[in-house]
Amino acid sequence: VEDLSVNEVVVESLCSLLPQRIRQLGELAYNLWWTWHPEVQRLFQTIDRVLWERVYHNPVRFLREVPRETLVRVLHNPHLLAEYDAIIREFTHYMRGHENGSKTWFSQYSGAWSPEQGPVAYFSFEFGLHEVLPMYAGGLGILAADHLKEASDLGVPMVGVGFLYLLGYFKQRITEDGWQEADYERLDFEHLPITQVHNEAGDPIVPCVEIAGRPVRFNVWKAQVGRVPLYLIDTDLPENDPKHRVLTQRLYSAELDTRICQEMVLGIGGVRLLRELKIEPALWHMNEGHPAFCTFERIRELVARGVPFEQAREQVRRNTLFTTHTPVPAGNDRFPNWLVAQHFNGYWESLGLTREQFLALADDRGEFGMTPLALRMSAKANGVSELHGQVSRAMWQWMYPDREPPISHITNGVHVRTWLARRMKRLLDEYLGAGWLNRLDDPKTWQLLDEVPDEDLWEVRKHLKRKLAAFMRERARAKWVTHSQHPVQTIASGVMIDPNALTIGFARRFATYKRASLILRDIPRLLRLINDPARPVQIIYAGKAHPNDEPGKRLIQTLYRVIKNADTAGRMVFIEDYDINVARHLVQGVDVWLNTPRRPYEASGTSGMKAGMNGALNFSVLDGWWREAWNGKNGWAIGEDRTLDDPEEQDRLDAESLYNTLEREIIPLYYTVDDAGVPREWLKWVRESIRTITPQFSTRRMLKQYVTEMYAPLAAECASTQCADWH
Repeated sequence: VEDLSVNEVVVESLCSLLPQRIRQLGELAYNLWWTWHPEVQRLFQTIDRVLWERVYHNPVRFLREVPRETLVRVLHNPHLLAEYDAIIREFTHYMRGHENGSKTWFSQYSGAWSPEQGPVAYFSFEFGLHEVLPMYAGGLGILAADHLKEASDLGVPMVGVGFLYLLGYFKQRITEDGWQEADYERLDFEHLPITQVHNEAGDPIVPCVEIAGRPVRFNVWKAQVGRVPLYLIDTDLPENDPKHRVLTQRLYSAELDTRICQEMVLGIGGVRLLRELKIEPALWHMNEGHPAFCTFERIRELVARGVPFEQAREQVRRNTLFTTHTPVPAGNDRFPNWLVAQHFNGYWESLGLTREQFLALADDRGEFGMTPLALRMSAKANGVSELHGQVSRAMWQWMYPDREPPISHITNGVHVRTWLARRMKRLLDEYLGAGWLNRLDDPKTWQLLDEVPDEDLWEVRKHLKRKLAAFMRERARAKWVTHSQHPVQTIASGVMIDPNALTIGFARRFATYKRASLILRDIPRLLRLINDPARPVQIIYAGKAHPNDEPGKRLIQTLYRVIKNADTAGRMVFIEDYDINVARHLVQGVDVWLNTPRRPYEASGTSGMKAGMNGALNFSVLDGWWREAWNGKNGWAIGEDRTLDDPEEQDRLDAESLYNTLEREIIPLYYTVDDAGVPREWLKWVRESIRTITPQFSTRRMLKQYVTEMYAPLAAECASTQCADWH
């Protein structure tokens, strides 16, 4: 089904509001390509800085609300018009590159599968594309979005499937006592950079899934991510039962009944919407176990065509792969068998199975497990770091009593263009040469990093620190004028931050295993370190606990009570309502990125990768990706490369390592400067961080690895065996 005609009407309606000379801004606003091109965001900001902030960086709403006279002034600004023309040329070339004779990496890859075989269908519960689309809760969603962006850049044929959450993820508010409260704001889909998907007749497509005998219908929206379409499911239709209308209201419901319904809609409904769009994937990639029901639906289709169940299951398995992100048993979804039987009542008959046979497909030692289902239905499976691969194989060894679990690993990466600061990119453009981002994995590119003068690198780092300080002050000012905040909360939000002081960042989901309070084990020692008048240290915290995670919320409260104490002198900060915008400023602006998970529960972690490529130095437990990245010259390790059986002893030793390294190595290194005020030894470490982290822990390396190790071999095998669920 070609829905471009309807999409073009929507885009055209926005373009018609603009002067002819700059009307392509409307087209640009509806393609999330702008989310990884800061020059586009800067253009909108330059047109009307106040409005750009008020609409929270939403270009669709921005263009609908910007005054006509403001746009007319743009027409008389040669500099802005030149920027606009350069952006449109780059965007047009990117989107229509094949027409212009340019080739993507994938089009030149010798193992590429043919377009006739179809794209990779990438299913995920969340996608963290930008702060304007709050469809993410943490690293899983950010990784999924970066995966799509890199697929677009490399030309890998891909289509995403996920949810469009009516209330997004919650907005965090911290009370004076440090307790997290959750607010929800209803999204206005008509003002987001998405379009509703229609059929050839111009009517919205409304696929349907049956849950416990009741039909659940849903709208489909499309977010265009460069060259990659992302289809988003929305069940808030009046014809649905009220309990089904709210399935796409919020992320990660704690109610098992809601969760299993969500996963049925994502998995089964995702397959049905792709069929209705006439999209026939070559491969199916499940990002975590949430969408694993997609395998049932594809088997059902084959059985309906007369294929016996066992043969159908094998055909589905051949072109399915699964990525697990969770090294904690509690993080893998499990459902009571009676609940699954209730919701799938009658469905197993369409597979040619009995109730018992159906439940056995996902048996997780007496319960129905989504990860065991995904593993049994996939030809390839992987963890997201080397250590996580080891942990995953140990976790699921019981499923494979006679052999090692077939779980490999592909370490996560981040999308460099999205997370690299504009000023840092300009510096690297100057010394690494234009187009260096396309040569990320060429060692010759990084030899040129030594050509960057210390003074220039330090000036960029100082600029990013000033930018972070200004960001925190403005957020605090905006909250202060609402008369809703106690003065101590304003201090705790960063108004006294010093852009010249050593600044440490800690920002992530506040799960207890991440040990955000590890640094509080010796508060007198901590206070001596941060309040040294000659060498002060600042620590900036941000992050959310799940609304139903009481221990996580108590952890925030414990931390906040220390932060707001006058003894910290305003040098410990908590930025509330952590999102992509806050993350962007933090990973670009801090000097040190702190990560203290209880090993080995950090599957990968990606925030430190973003900080590292911007010149921050990682200071982390040897868990997840950092265990692979640390070389002794690009950051620091907390503790040793081992795991103790006693958690309390592990905490004690890790805290001692943290304090000693901070006191004896990090602080002296940062504050050792020459007569020009430049910390030249520190900058050697910064260079090493950028050189080792940027190419190796980028989605460019990651996705190429997925293509060569997972996608292409499966596509080739399916091409030779003619997997029946293609056509």
